[in-house]
Amino acid sequence: MHILLATSEAVPFAKTGGLADVAGALPIALAKLGHKVTLMLPAYRTARKANLPLQPTEVVFSFTMGARNVNGRLLETRLPGSDVTVYLVEQDDYYDRDGLYRSGNEDFKDNCERFVFFNRAVLETIRHLDTPVDVLHANDWQTGLLPAYLKIDYRGVPGYEQIATLLTIHNMAYQGQFWHWDMLLTGLDWKYFNWQQLEFFGKLNLLKAGLVFADAINTVSPRYAEEIQGSEHGCGLEGVLQQRRAILSGIINGVDYSVWNPATDAHLAKNYNADSVAEAKPLCKAALQRTLGLREEPRAPLVGLVGRLVEQKGIDLVTRVMQEWVHRTEIQWAILGTGEPKYEQQLVALAERFPQLVAVKLDFSDPLAHQIEAGADIFLMPSRFEPCGLNQLYSLKYGTVPVVRSTGGLVDTVTDTNEQSLTAKTATGFAFHDYSTLGLSEALRRAIDTYETRPDVWRQLQDTGMRQDWSWDASARKYAELYERILARTRQTVRS
Repeated sequence: MHILLATSEAVPFAKTGGLADVAGALPIALAKLGHKVTLMLPAYRTARKANLPLQPTEVVFSFTMGARNVNGRLLETRLPGSDVTVYLVEQDDYYDRDGLYRSGNEDFKDNCERFVFFNRAVLETIRHLDTPVDVLHANDWQTGLLPAYLKIDYRGVPGYEQIATLLTIHNMAYQGQFWHWDMLLTGLDWKYFNWQQLEFFGKLNLLKAGLVFADAINTVSPRYAEEIQGSEHGCGLEGVLQQRRAILSGIINGVDYSVWNPATDAHLAKNYNADSVAEAKPLCKAALQRTLGLREEPRAPLVGLVGRLVEQKGIDLVTRVMQEWVHRTEIQWAILGTGEPKYEQQLVALAERFPQLVAVKLDFSDPLAHQIEAGADIFLMPSRFEPCGLNQLYSLKYGTVPVVRSTGGLVDTVTDTNEQSLTAKTATGFAFHDYSTLGLSEALRRAIDTYETRPDVWRQLQDTGMRQDWSWDASARKYAELYERILARTRQTVRS
């Protein structure tokens, strides 16, 4: 198959979140399976600074955007370490900016126009490729118009008639909603601006466009695919997703084990695997305690957290639990990240009062993130919602037992510890259901009690987690199977 993956960001060209990791890793894993993969994204300023050779092509664009014509061209390069072709859509007025979507805390006012142009460039590029495209894989609202354009503007056009479309939702909370007059920018007939297609409470909704017109929809975990069909996580589009549930599925994101692997991780004081974790992990813990200024106590439970310090990640629960426990336990806390000022201030205050028990770093350090994954005994992810999550997967590989809330991808990747799961040897962590301080406290207490009193069980949890395969190779195989099903269904529809 030839898969064209369109995205608004991809490592190493541009990144604001997990989408970039997916778009940078999945094409390489698919190529290893023997598929031809082409990646497309805008030529942002960051992409030009990625120190990769960008070659201009002969492909140029000219689109009518509202009342004016806008020109652009296509640049070509490769994903590092692969044969995956990458095309970047060059249009400096749109993409040569400091940010991808916003400046400071404000979205760019022309975001709709910027990504309409990108969507149209993607579809025009298809006619210039040397191999016909089988599957067009769109990602999030920024590429939500691709399935709509393909079904409306390119219907019956030679080379486009058998292309199957997949839309992947990475986070339902971001939908690309714009005022209704931006419908003019799309070039689509106003008849499509209705409640069943592109209109959403009087606004243009680009994610909805993709949900309505795509041949298949998936998201980044099976549980999240279920959750977004309800009002709590559907963000107003649950009705659309319920109508399209027959073509909705979930595939867990993969982990790049060439980067996240304690056996080869250059950031660690001592490398280890599932067979040597008991001997080597304490050395990583001691090194982390020294680095952070924590009391070097081998048996004190060390709890780690790496990520955005915002309520979506459950930081409100974490700060309340810490404020209660820090006065009466010898538990140590290692926290790395940035977020809402009030939570940053609360955490810094705790670190100043209890410097040997609480370490807080309000920035992002990739080496320290690796060291926390290796040096902590327990990793916290008490998220309000979590489409997939990656840190729990890193934690499993590093023998750091996760404590998570039962939501989204956390349900699909962490098996709660109880007598049944221990007997079946499937237990890998501790989970709680109710989003509450009590729920987190009880799950964390279960984890700490197990760590302190049942070392054999703790070792079993580590071993089970470390031997699981959450690699991109496994995820790519599932995507390839999904592509095949969509393609077969689409071609059957075309023939009939």
